[in-house]
Amino acid sequence: YTDGQRVEQILKNLLSNAFKFTNQGGVTVRISMAEKKRRFLTPALNANAGVVAIAVTDTGLGIATEKQRLIFEAFQQADGTTSRKFGGTGLGLSISREIARLLGGEIRVESVPDKGSTFTLFLPSRYREPDAEGEWGMRALSLNVVDAPRATRTVPNPTWRPTPSQGTAAQPIPERRAQQYIVDDDHEDVTPSDRSVLVIENDANFAKILLGMAREKGFKGIVALDGDSGLAAAHEHRPDAITLDIDMPGMDGWKVLERLKAHPSTRHIPVHIISGVERRQQGLKAGALAYLEKPVSKDALDDAFARIATFIDDVPKHLLVVEDDEGQRKAIVELIAHEDVEITAVESATAALKELASAKHYDCVVLDLGLGVEDMSGFDFLERVKSDPAMAEIPIIVYTGRELTGAEETKIKKYAETIIVKDVRSPERLLDETALFLHRVEAKLPEQKRQMLEQLHDADAVIADKRVLVVDDDVRNIFSLTSVLEDHGMNVRFAENGKDAIAALEENPDVDVILMDVMMPEMDGYETMRAIRQMDQFKSLPVIALTAKAMKGDREKCIAAGASDYITKPVDTGQLLSLLRVWLYK
Repeated sequence: YTDGQRVEQILKNLLSNAFKFTNQGGVTVRISMAEKKRRFLTPALNANAGVVAIAVTDTGLGIATEKQRLIFEAFQQADGTTSRKFGGTGLGLSISREIARLLGGEIRVESVPDKGSTFTLFLPSRYREPDAEGEWGMRALSLNVVDAPRATRTVPNPTWRPTPSQGTAAQPIPERRAQQYIVDDDHEDVTPSDRSVLVIENDANFAKILLGMAREKGFKGIVALDGDSGLAAAHEHRPDAITLDIDMPGMDGWKVLERLKAHPSTRHIPVHIISGVERRQQGLKAGALAYLEKPVSKDALDDAFARIATFIDDVPKHLLVVEDDEGQRKAIVELIAHEDVEITAVESATAALKELASAKHYDCVVLDLGLGVEDMSGFDFLERVKSDPAMAEIPIIVYTGRELTGAEETKIKKYAETIIVKDVRSPERLLDETALFLHRVEAKLPEQKRQMLEQLHDADAVIADKRVLVVDDDVRNIFSLTSVLEDHGMNVRFAENGKDAIAALEENPDVDVILMDVMMPEMDGYETMRAIRQMDQFKSLPVIALTAKAMKGDREKCIAAGASDYITKPVDTGQLLSLLRVWLYK
């Protein structure tokens, strides 16, 4: 007995990976009871009378012993999150492992290079929910609320579905409401004229606290106890604001935030993260209005809801543009301007600091790094603003035409929410990023601007069904890149070295783009790209080089070897997809 839906998600991922990396032989699934003498890392398994073992075995490329432990981390980005990398059933191994842990189980791998792998999911024969003692993000005592017992649940994570009437068959309808009405919210009473807040929170008791505070502030409240339900509720009710927990089973808060910000109907809704997960900068960069870490006090929650109310009431939003070139400054203003945004444009960092210190509250800043030598640099401005508690949470978009060194890019990423390099598609990206941080309603923008955003957001159509060849000697990179690209509809082939890449192209030249690691043994990426360019049918084939370095001159070296463009590791998913869209756009 366990949560069948979550087990199915894990198995779909294990099978998907097995099929992807098995060119010959087969894939088998074996279900059995684990040996009685086997010891596990998970205490719940050792304490359980019976343990079910579900093994997925393939005859694929296999994984070297020293890399097996790292496979579960391979999908993570440099900041340690998996939130932007997965969707639907395309879960990464790290998320599958986490779901297994939440079900009281674990995943183990046995593999031999060139012979295949076996991923085994071990689960207790009967799921028992962990003791909730101490799990709440905030002690109810601090708010003078009596501790209420957790509601009994039949599964670890209830989904949001209506309960069918007695005697009638359940109809296939959109996900809406949990069968267990754990929290008595206002979902049935919300009207378009009401000011509403959607609370997405895994802990029912803490959700009740947030709901009560929302009502005190004049909001109607809707509660969802998991990510899937929260996303469905956001699209159904279109609330004025959302509070979001991060650490939730299934679809976690990062994925919910990503999907909210990717959809034009929900992108503008301000999201206030309230979570025990300490990744403040990541949340703000992803478009959250604010980030509050648990445990929290009543005063902190009062301030959070007051900020939400103020933000909703503050129309138009205020944007500060810092650009020393007058022509560029006017172009940025013209690109973004509309009645829902008031723009102040200045030519120096000094003038910008004066504006930020004024009584006017700015919601976002667009900054050019190449400011005049007589003024402070863009780097110094970033550091000044982000080190001041009064200005630290203002989103800053760096919009620059200069090529950044690895050290410069690392320094900027410490402070700025987004870096946009000026190129042929950069105006669309700048309009898009400012719309994100200003929480603009896309449907209310002028038609021309709306079309620009629609084309950009529909960019997956540009790369969908395109064929990509990934060339990398590190199986972890192959796994992670394949998951990302297939999640966006691309068809992926791979080769583990330059010679195999050439052979793969000769065998099947039907390729739209190549991702080429430059640091490989025997035939490295530079030599491979030169060889590809000598083949007549591939002279104009887009090739994007992947390099672990970020040294000045790297780009020139890659281009000289035949690369169309290059990107540094660890690969930023958004940047990679953006490059692919540029080179595959026809």
